[in-house]
Amino acid sequence: MNPTPPDDVHDRSDDASGAPIGRRVVLGMLGLGAAGVAAAPLLQRGVEALARQDPTGLTDALPAGGAFRYYSVTASVPPKNARTYRLRVDGLVDRPSTYTLAGLRAEPQTRIVRDVQCVTGWRVPETPFEGVRLSRLLDAAGVRPEARAVRFTCFDGAYSESLTLEQARRDDVLVALRMQDKPVSHEHGGPVRLYVAPMYFYKSAKWLSGITVTEDVRPGYWEERGYDVDAWVGRSNGRDDTPTA
Repeated sequence: MNPTPPDDVHDRSDDASGAPIGRRVVLGMLGLGAAGVAAAPLLQRGVEALARQDPTGLTDALPAGGAFRYYSVTASVPPKNARTYRLRVDGLVDRPSTYTLAGLRAEPQTRIVRDVQCVTGWRVPETPFEGVRLSRLLDAAGVRPEARAVRFTCFDGAYSESLTLEQARRDDVLVALRMQDKPVSHEHGGPVRLYVAPMYFYKSAKWLSGITVTEDVRPGYWEERGYDVDAWVGRSNGRDDTPTA
């Protein structure tokens, strides 16, 4: 199996093995040591400030003491707002539709509080996400009998993910508008991102722009580079820890 990527991480180029070319740089930054963890609150504020100016994602390798790391697969991602954001639901459905941010906010909202687990080991405990259950949008679109999966695309122009239709219909899979009781920020994949609570965080695609119902699961960005399509926490990617869902 290839070296495990950070969740949501998007390097701009890959070597033949599928590992990010900047990996040596990332490992060198990790060598800054555990001293950074002791200063977690101050460091996290510094990382957040740097991340807003660093599209490479390398700042996210710095230790941050139980806080989120920020990643992007592209050199930059133009932000969307309430005026410019659109989410398209199409594919094997009877009623393709396009949602504005206001339209998504008008749907019934579900709040979930779970630990966020990155496949590389970092974790953010008891993190609230709030949004529209994906199953509600699928029901509104009218999924056709031959459908078996759902593909997600993102307005960064590079990232993608997939779930089986059964997985997508779980009550703990959201089209998320809020995170940590605030609107999802651009750095965290806002204004709308996917949240797949029982899976490692790379399945929760940022900057969500398309939901396409398909006949078969299509491997996403990291699955095309050798990672598990089914990313259940504790039951995939070679980990032996106890499942959380």
